[in-house]
Amino acid sequence: MISSIVFIILFIAGSALFTLNVRKVRRNILLGKDMNRKDRFSERFKTMVLVALGQKKMFERPIPAILHLFLYVAFVITQIELIEIIYDGALSHHRAFRPMLGSFYTFLVSFIEILSVLAFIGTVAFLSRRNLLKVPRLVKSELNGWPKLDANLILIAEIVLICFIFMMNGADEVLYSRGLSHAQNLGDGSLGLAISSHLGPILFGGFDEHTLHIIERLGWWGHIMMVFGFLNYLPYSKHFHILLAFPNVFFSNLNKKGQFTNLESVTNEVKAMMDPSFTPPAIDPNVSLRFGAKDVTDLSWKQLLDSYTCTECGRCTSSCPANITGKLLSPRKIMMDTRDRLMEVGKNMDANKGQFKDDGKSLLGDYITPEELWACTSCNACVQECPVNIDPLSIIMDMRRFVVMEQSAAPTELNGMFTNIENNGAPWQFAQADRLNWKNE
Repeated sequence: MISSIVFIILFIAGSALFTLNVRKVRRNILLGKDMNRKDRFSERFKTMVLVALGQKKMFERPIPAILHLFLYVAFVITQIELIEIIYDGALSHHRAFRPMLGSFYTFLVSFIEILSVLAFIGTVAFLSRRNLLKVPRLVKSELNGWPKLDANLILIAEIVLICFIFMMNGADEVLYSRGLSHAQNLGDGSLGLAISSHLGPILFGGFDEHTLHIIERLGWWGHIMMVFGFLNYLPYSKHFHILLAFPNVFFSNLNKKGQFTNLESVTNEVKAMMDPSFTPPAIDPNVSLRFGAKDVTDLSWKQLLDSYTCTECGRCTSSCPANITGKLLSPRKIMMDTRDRLMEVGKNMDANKGQFKDDGKSLLGDYITPEELWACTSCNACVQECPVNIDPLSIIMDMRRFVVMEQSAAPTELNGMFTNIENNGAPWQFAQADRLNWKNE
């Protein structure tokens, strides 16, 4: 009875804290400008199934894709067992679903154990890739400090979680084989689990009944505590992509790559010049008009959702021609900086009763430099490579617009081109009449 009360309190507290943190993340994302991504539902759903659920783009690099698949499938399938654990914890039962499911229960838990072993292999491999093999895209400078620690912490936590699972199942196997289960009406004999029926006797076969019960309970409570801890760690970690990947892919840009958005204010000005009968919409004097983006609140909610969804895998950066040739630009850093600034803005609002107090900082300048922006060739390699359809290029282009249109701080080469277009109607310094002379040669 006491254990049920403790479990229910932990469950409610953990769920409430997670809900609170998710609401803050949602608030932060909605600080972005509105945009319509509700069109083409069937196409969006198909893209989500292929890219987010089917991990279509991951398999362009087979080895990490297979390792990630181990963790991904194990994470999804083990949630089934979590339902039983929550049920058992709240009502002081033990393997409550076994009597009603019979042999299917043994098959299901055995399948989960096999997936857990594969997840263990994948986790060890990922730890090795980061810390021993030092795969180039996983040791870039933007990953120094917290990002590296975050990745290692979550991988170590996954190993600990798997160990708790086999503590629980292994000790249970030995207890069942001795007819000493602490649950009623579950029968004697082995549970017959694929891994624990062999591993349990090897690890715990020499312990007495009392010790086995302690080991089993440590495994059970350790498992559920790791789940609660992981759940509330997610909003502070890059691993929040586990939950955000699906909506992010669903709302991703379905237009052809290379098709840029137009600024509505500029479009209206052009329409007014070309068509005297065109009446531009009224401008709200209380809303400041900004060309491009200086801070996170100038970006769209989708761009901010992208930043929270970034897995920091580095596929974008490893494919970026600017980064490959030694330029300062890293598309991954663009996304990480956007998320860091957004979280800083959110903390500012939390400290000031929901209102943002100007801190004298901005995304452009304090986090991302103009040098990074102008290194981009706008080739869309980063967009193509991202396994969850994140679009770093759109953020880069919006900040470029601000630099050019509000700060008039374009590079010298571009200023020359702008002048030529204004005077000659072309990027080249030729008179209008001479522009087609090349065809006569």
